[in-house]
Amino acid sequence: MAADPLAPVLVVAPDKFKGSLTAPEAAAALARGLRRRLPGARVVEHPIADGGEGSLDMVLAQGFRPVGCTVSGPTGEPVQATFALDGQDALVEMAAAAGLGRLPGGMPDDRTARTASTYGVGELIRQALDRGARRIVLAVGGSATTDGGAGMAAALGARLLPPSGPGGAGLLAVERLDLSGLDGRLAQTSVVVACDVDNPLTGPSGAAAVYGPQKGATAQTVALLDRALEHWADLVASATGRDLRELPGAGAAGGLGFGAAALLGAEVRSGVETLLDLSGFARAAAGADLVIVGEGSLDEQSLRGKGPIGVAAAAVRAGARVVAVAGRSTHAPHQVRPLGIDAVHTLSELEPDAEQSMRHAADLLEATAERIAADWLRDRAERNP
Repeated sequence: MAADPLAPVLVVAPDKFKGSLTAPEAAAALARGLRRRLPGARVVEHPIADGGEGSLDMVLAQGFRPVGCTVSGPTGEPVQATFALDGQDALVEMAAAAGLGRLPGGMPDDRTARTASTYGVGELIRQALDRGARRIVLAVGGSATTDGGAGMAAALGARLLPPSGPGGAGLLAVERLDLSGLDGRLAQTSVVVACDVDNPLTGPSGAAAVYGPQKGATAQTVALLDRALEHWADLVASATGRDLRELPGAGAAGGLGFGAAALLGAEVRSGVETLLDLSGFARAAAGADLVIVGEGSLDEQSLRGKGPIGVAAAAVRAGARVVAVAGRSTHAPHQVRPLGIDAVHTLSELEPDAEQSMRHAADLLEATAERIAADWLRDRAERNP
């Protein structure tokens, strides 16, 4: 049976509801509610991520194929990791090799904060190059490392002289950086760092000071790592003739943003914009009547360009109306309308108890989607009496 050309096109593009649902699970729940209330509608599921957790799943859901390989984990042990490939495009999620979840036991401590390495991230990039990738998006959320991307560079052929111990702490013993052996294919490869932070490499807003404690670093280790990153930045500047330690996003993933920009020529871009481009969101939103965005908490951090706001901007450019769904929201409707979001629906309206809301998030999202569909039908009737 041919599709009804007059049937509404509805795109569901939520981020994860942290602690409750992954982005694909949230999208599926919203889609079920819409289809129940609007059985003739064409509902497109396009779960999203902003460069952190879920980035790999996002592009795999849009046609990329998974490529599995064995690489070094953050403390050197072999781990099974996956990256995504579509023709000459690849997405490498750094957390697959060097994320907090890859630490032995899954728990960081002061020792791992000093020694965790991005070597496995470089191995993933090399695997992508081996399979013909010439545009590599590096999603950098959830790192266990603070080595400035030195491990990644070493895996791609750079030599740190004399050889030092792994991780950020080892950088203090390095006297020279030799880039003559860096993989030549990188010169013909476009590398993009997808991140949602703008921290510089060092200083009070840098990688060690802001994120080191989350990775198990004591105050003493934070100070040591910051000194090590300053020294690493000096070595890189001497080897490349460019000093990028103050580049916004250089501090992402323990300085991996810096290493990728300075040594691989990477562009540091908004995570959500990069992932939307890579996953073909513009095609999904073209001709859409309504786009539903969402995440667990719509708050001040969201308004700094994270997932739902970036999706809303892209949807508005495509001419679609946008509504948001969140577990909770700290913003009144008039605060988000200038960002392209017409209305905000919260699960707390249906279930005020936060614990119950998280436990039954899928059911609540379905019910909320039915309410959104009813509102859309009413608005259409008023526009077309």
